[in-house]
This record gives sequence, C-alpha cells and structure tokens, in this order.
Amino acid sequence: MTENHIETGSCLCGKIKYEFNRKDVISAGHCHCKDCQKITGSGKATIVFVHTKKLKINDDYKVYSVVGHDGTNVHRGFCPECGSPVISYVTEQPNLRFIKAGSLDNSSWIEIESSFWSVSACKWDPINNSIPSFEKNPT
Repeated sequence: MTENHIETGSCLCGKIKYEFNRKDVISAGHCHCKDCQKITGSGKATIVFVHTKKLKINDDYKVYSVVGHDGTNVHRGFCPECGSPVISYVTEQPNLRFIKAGSLDNSSWIEIESSFWSVSACKWDPINNSIPSFEKNPT
C-alpha cells in the first residue's frame, strides 16, 4: 500500500468527502468488536489506518462518542444526511484516523493485514486465518 496515488471517498449522499495519498496509509484491517458490528450492521468493520495530518476531510460529519471495550475514547464520524459511517478515531491516538473502507471510491487496492477483536467475531463472519489476528486490539 505504499504507492503514491490520491485516494478519494465519500458518504452515500456525497456530503462528506475526503482524500489522502495512498503512500500515507499505515495498514488496513478488520475489526470484529461488538461496537463495529453494531455501527456497520455486519460482522466487522474494514478500516484503513491513515495519519491524521495526511487526511483531508470536510468536517460536516456528525460524531458519536463512546468508551470502547478496552477503555479508549472512540469517536465515530458519520454523515448527518444519509447516516453513512465514514471515519473513526480515538482520543488516545490523536495522530491516527480510521477510514471505513467501504466509503472509498475505489477500494480494490486495499490489502487486509490483520484482524482484531477476534474474541467477539461472529461465527457467521469468521476470522480470516490466513492473516494475523489479535484477541483484542493489537499492542
């Protein structure tokens, strides 16, 4: 994922737009925590980790904040018009943003490098055993 290419994305209605350079992606993974299951309505959230300062996003999104299962302060950004989840971040990691992979205009280049919160993975959406997985958040 180190190619120098501008990636773009948006919410379903297009109100929230963002862009980043592919070379600024740290990694991509699947989160199987219960909160991600609830926010996606699926068995996991697929997220792309990007440096905060390298992400350009309009700030028209609304934020819903919770204390995560591991005690971190999790903030989830979504479109107030269409409800699409677009971005997440945690207070404890201010230099990192989590982009919802499904909100990318083109996600064909993403390579999933790990899964986390395998302890709460659904049987109907199991962990991919061909990549590293962590019971909870990686340390």
